[in-house]
Amino acid sequence: MLNHGVSTGGLFLLVGMLYERRHTRLISDYGGLAKQVPWIATAFLVVTFSSIGLPGTNGFVGEFLILSGTWLSRLQAPGWYAAFGATGVVLGAVYMLVLVQKVFFGKITNPENRHLPDFSVREAFVITPVILLIVVMGLAPQPFLVQAKPSVDRLIARMQAAEQRLRQANPTLRPLVGTEPAAMAFARPPAVPAAAPEPPPPGGAAPAPAHGSH
Repeated sequence: MLNHGVSTGGLFLLVGMLYERRHTRLISDYGGLAKQVPWIATAFLVVTFSSIGLPGTNGFVGEFLILSGTWLSRLQAPGWYAAFGATGVVLGAVYMLVLVQKVFFGKITNPENRHLPDFSVREAFVITPVILLIVVMGLAPQPFLVQAKPSVDRLIARMQAAEQRLRQANPTLRPLVGTEPAAMAFARPPAVPAAAPEPPPPGGAAPAPAHGSH
């Protein structure tokens, strides 16, 4: 959620800056802006890379943790859930990159786009911390993850306690909390209750082991 807030907040800031210059949100009214406002185009591209989860940005850390956690979870066939989520990541990246291409690259077809000013000092002062957060959180995420660890541990402990109560009521219930090897991600056989031990023969004597012939 922290990564999402940084990248989405940066996109809203940059869209607002473009709107103040052109007073329109139609993609068709833009095009070729990278030639007129190169610093805005650069910042928009960096924030877009964060939004689509490019390695080295904060978005990659969040998406990797979510997809890897889904892959290793104890859901039924979690690999399919992870594949479905990865498909959404790819489609989102296509959408965002097409948006950048249409707004900032190509020829300038609208004369009103030929005289747009680039970042002002105030705008640069506002957007610079967002860019720094994207890079720092992407290259060194551990200080941010450590802050969330106590809350996550408490949540896992509560879920494990609830699972233990359910397993006391139903001993055949398969594990629900935690992770398992990735080889089990796509297909997992249903849990089979352990077979009850055979009753001893009449008289209580254990059967003698069989001897091979000599």
